[in-house]
Amino acid sequence: MIFASNNTGKIKEIKEILTNYEIKSPKELNIKLDVEEDGNTFLENAVKKAKALYDITHQPVIADDSGLIIEDLGDWPGINTNRFLGENKSDREKNLAIINRVNKECKNRNAKVICALVYYDGKQLIFSEGVIDGTISTEPRGKNGFGFDEIFEYNNKILAELTPVEKNKISARKRAAEELKKKIEKVI
Repeated sequence: MIFASNNTGKIKEIKEILTNYEIKSPKELNIKLDVEEDGNTFLENAVKKAKALYDITHQPVIADDSGLIIEDLGDWPGINTNRFLGENKSDREKNLAIINRVNKECKNRNAKVICALVYYDGKQLIFSEGVIDGTISTEPRGKNGFGFDEIFEYNNKILAELTPVEKNKISARKRAAEELKKKIEKVI
């Protein structure tokens, strides 16, 4: 299967989670994938990416869209987690902006990570969702992970403080991948 992502962190994680499948990235296949993520939900964006890559390759594709939602901020940044500050901002810049806004506007620091994951083979569209509940930390911590891992606290640990193996046991992507794997095996 081809994983419709250019994000090296996501590619590494999905390969570590779905070990019983051979997963290739667009880059490994010399495919330039640039899909505008303009859907209204994580699922819409994941489906759009899966169908776009399938149209190029005509091979089974998996795609995801994921992000952070903060309850007291009306589920912000949500589907715009990666781009709410605009293009080419570092993870650290985005994370500091999130912490700053939470500090100023939130009564509680409750947040969720949501991952929508889809499989598409030109005929079947199968989807799943993984969610983990946690809080936003008061400062970035940890050296592992990517994206908002350094500010998301789950069970008293920042995701970026976990080893990749530990994170892949509990992540929203892991939960979505396990559910998707079960659904795929039932129909294929």
